[in-house]
Amino acid sequence: MSTAAEAGEPAQAGAATQSARAAQPPWGRDAVVVVRAVLPHPGLWWSSLGALRRMARRGWWHRAPFLPVPGETYWRFRLVTAYGGDGSGGELTASDVVAFLRWCQGSRPRRG
Repeated sequence: MSTAAEAGEPAQAGAATQSARAAQPPWGRDAVVVVRAVLPHPGLWWSSLGALRRMARRGWWHRAPFLPVPGETYWRFRLVTAYGGDGSGGELTASDVVAFLRWCQGSRPRRG
């Protein structure tokens, strides 16, 4: 087994990269994908707000990051149910987001 020093890498560089990954929220990259997927589709804006409201943690305004985002456990569950395995194999794509929101629109009961 080789160490970072034997591989010619500073020992702290690997630790810094690991801590940066650990500090990034699990939904950080996915939030960017969702925003970029929804912005060009104004017809999905209301559906996306409804989905966000349903997925947000209870009492989200009491805990950092003070945004209505899903909790880590729930987000992992959603990725596992969408992509199988442990949820880390598949990456959220814009087409998945649009398809989900269109499904939400179609499954919503109509009033009137």
